[in-house]
Amino acid sequence: MSIERGPCIPFTPASRLPDAAFEILAPEGRELRLFSACVEQLATGLQWAEGPVWFGDGRYLLVSDIPNDRILRWDDCSATVSEFRRPSGNANGLARDLQGRLLACEHLGRRVTRTEHDGRVTVLADRFGGKPLNSPNDITCAADGAVWFTDPDFGISGDWEGAPAAAEQPHGVYRVDPRTGELQRVLDDLAGPNGLAFTPDGSRLLVVESRAQPHRLIWSYAVDGANLSDKRLLIDAAGHGALDGIAVDTAGRIWCGFGANGQPDADAQALDGVLVFGADGQPLAHIHLPERCANLCFGGAKGNRLFMASSHSLYALYVNARGLVR
Repeated sequence: MSIERGPCIPFTPASRLPDAAFEILAPEGRELRLFSACVEQLATGLQWAEGPVWFGDGRYLLVSDIPNDRILRWDDCSATVSEFRRPSGNANGLARDLQGRLLACEHLGRRVTRTEHDGRVTVLADRFGGKPLNSPNDITCAADGAVWFTDPDFGISGDWEGAPAAAEQPHGVYRVDPRTGELQRVLDDLAGPNGLAFTPDGSRLLVVESRAQPHRLIWSYAVDGANLSDKRLLIDAAGHGALDGIAVDTAGRIWCGFGANGQPDADAQALDGVLVFGADGQPLAHIHLPERCANLCFGGAKGNRLFMASSHSLYALYVNARGLVR
């Protein structure tokens, strides 16, 4: 379904099975592909799609359209798209807390909010140490109810995804304590912290360092409350592309939004899509898309439908894996 105010990307589903868009990179990746499942384009016409989150109790997906300052809703029952919220504060990353409430990273207000069940909006974080945050980017909720988010300066670099402003904080990763509401900065040594997710048992936090040079990286940390330790390099993009948002399935595999890193490359389009890594960081599969994928989540009735927010469009693919869906 076409949505106003953005480029509409032509798309033709695969006519032969299995879908060639699902490239197997290792034998273990073969088990993730469903023979008769094809990539679908659910919506197009967004300016920059980001931060999808699944609401299974309502059978709908929310996705941010950052430059258009809105959150869109894709309805699973009717396959229609509507505006869920406008203005959205140039919302980026979205998630749900343990009570099923919407959590949002808002670039314009440089804040993290929670939408209550009655529609009221509560500000969870907008300042640290008396100074404004940069532009909260991606967000997740831990099993203990703590809200974790990344805070690079992407949304204050111009008018496209927010409003230009000077950064007053280092790029950081933060935690909102579930009991006290205290905002704690847990990391401040990553360049462009971006996507983040917990392993299935909650013992480790994965964080994308999207401005690391020369390669984009994913780090793994041991988690003990608000304390992170045992920093390990889990994935190195090796200069071939840029990692963005991530999602983890019940087996600990890591599904990464992926695309060209901005450098001239004749094969840049071949990078666009989703890379799948094993829990040990080994590449297993590449889901090729016509557009760079910024972020993704699992959803659907069985948690086995991968939703991919990709530049101007929203795509979906059923896979032989189940995501960690709240």
